[in-house]
Amino acid sequence: MLPSQAFLPAVVFALTALQALASDTFIAAVYEHAVILPDPTTEPVSPDDALALMNKNMDVLEGAIKEAAQKGAHIIVTPEDGIYGWRFTRESIYPYLEDIPDPVVNWIPCTDPSRFGPAPVQERLSCMARNNSIYVVANIGDKKPCNSSDPKCPSDGRYQYNTDVVFDPQGKLVARYHKYNLFIVESQFNYPKEPEAVTFETPFGKFGIFTCFDILFYEPAVVLVSKMQVDTVLFPTAWMNVLPFLTAVEFHSAWAMGMRVNVLAANTHNTSIEMTGSGIYAPAGARTYSYNMKTEDGHLLIAELDAHPRLSPASPPAVSWNSYALSVERFSQNDHEFTGIVFEDPFTFTELTKPGGNVTLCQKDLCCHLSYKMAEKRDDEVYVLGAFDDLHVVEGQYYLQV
Repeated sequence: MLPSQAFLPAVVFALTALQALASDTFIAAVYEHAVILPDPTTEPVSPDDALALMNKNMDVLEGAIKEAAQKGAHIIVTPEDGIYGWRFTRESIYPYLEDIPDPVVNWIPCTDPSRFGPAPVQERLSCMARNNSIYVVANIGDKKPCNSSDPKCPSDGRYQYNTDVVFDPQGKLVARYHKYNLFIVESQFNYPKEPEAVTFETPFGKFGIFTCFDILFYEPAVVLVSKMQVDTVLFPTAWMNVLPFLTAVEFHSAWAMGMRVNVLAANTHNTSIEMTGSGIYAPAGARTYSYNMKTEDGHLLIAELDAHPRLSPASPPAVSWNSYALSVERFSQNDHEFTGIVFEDPFTFTELTKPGGNVTLCQKDLCCHLSYKMAEKRDDEVYVLGAFDDLHVVEGQYYLQV
């Protein structure tokens, strides 16, 4: 018998086992965490003090992870900044960072914690995943040394990255993502040299991951969906709701519907800066969500999702929106158009004065066609349709067409 023939039954058995493990649905969880913040300081605290603060937050996250696992969840997403918070300078965040290796090293921090130097946060997250047999998604900080031979190396000799990590149910590190589109206040972190399209396979679909502000950009968000064909997006975020078009629940739900993927959005919770709004979203609409500006409590959400939403009978069919927009007959204009400034951008608006109907609103080359019906409208409420077609440049340069 040839060696290849002897190996064939084992290969067939492995494939059969994987198929048996595969599932058409899975249980997802997200946790909106009211983060315990460090005292504001420009000076670094001791490593022990940094770890003590992070352990306080991980105590809370561990409780949520245990509860999610007990309720049957296969994966849980926790928020951006959920372990150490914010209010940092480049120097003061350093004691909170760990060296996070590339997942190709095949590492389980829970069973081999010192393999890459001190890594107490990764060890604890790995053990949370392993002890509860659940995928755990968390946001922490990565540090990488560099030297003068690298022309982009910072003067302090290190790169610092806003980083998402994923541990599988055995506690193995299976994904690491460095946030590519940093928000304007994230001066404590460096931009990666290249955008990363991070994916990993599970028995319940192909997953991709990115962080908060990334969702507004082509790379990595659109690339993961259109080119990498992920089924589910993991989305740790620290999202400050900005009316009318950057509200967490509405925007993230609409993104899932438009991209035809599942989105697991876990937000941090801080009402003083309007930071709330988490959810589990499918292409057909939200499966569950939470928006709470009244209390400072964290909140666990759990829902069942299709593992391959594009193949699900419940998923809406794919639409060529460009072709559709060109083919739609323009509805009649009305007398209620006006202009206004939103987030420093000049919008064109029209008031929706009737209980229902069809409206077209244009600004330059962008036309929005709306068919609507109001289920309820109070006397003190006003509803409008707005359009903006230009380059928004307040937090960077990216197109918003709303």
